[in-house]
Amino acid sequence: MSAPKTPPRRSPTPPPTLGPTRPATLVVAGLAAAGLAWLLITSSYNALPPLPWLPTVTLVGLAVLEGYAAVNTRARVERRPGRDPVDPLAVARFVVLAKASSLAGAIFAGFYAGLLAWLALERTNAAYNDIPATASGLIASLALVAAALWLERSCRVPNRPDDESRGPDEPVQ
Repeated sequence: MSAPKTPPRRSPTPPPTLGPTRPATLVVAGLAAAGLAWLLITSSYNALPPLPWLPTVTLVGLAVLEGYAAVNTRARVERRPGRDPVDPLAVARFVVLAKASSLAGAIFAGFYAGLLAWLALERTNAAYNDIPATASGLIASLALVAAALWLERSCRVPNRPDDESRGPDEPVQ
């Protein structure tokens, strides 16, 4: 009779963490979207209708809302006079929204940048007519990325005065 087999030991997995958005992630997503836009537009531009303005308006609206949320959240996190305290769960939701929006904005910005580069090289009236919608879409996408990163930054908890007196290696009590 053989000895019972023991299952292999697994190292404990660290708890999931949510860190700040990395600029490299946004750049890679934007470059991938730009390349994809270039490939798609090269093969199918003549079959497409004129570019719509609705995505640009939507991106601008999201950027404005997230910018407002950033200002409001920062004031509430810092407990400025006349502001209600912030709900920690709402801040967590804002962080998730900001991270998703910055990535989506980077993808849209890359797509619009690839499209704009292709349109700038194309010498047709249709391409010339699509440049304003594409350029404003690129600007709106970059505004969304900026507003999302601002919202993410606004959700950080400021250092308390007693935190500054403690050394970097001393534990919080």
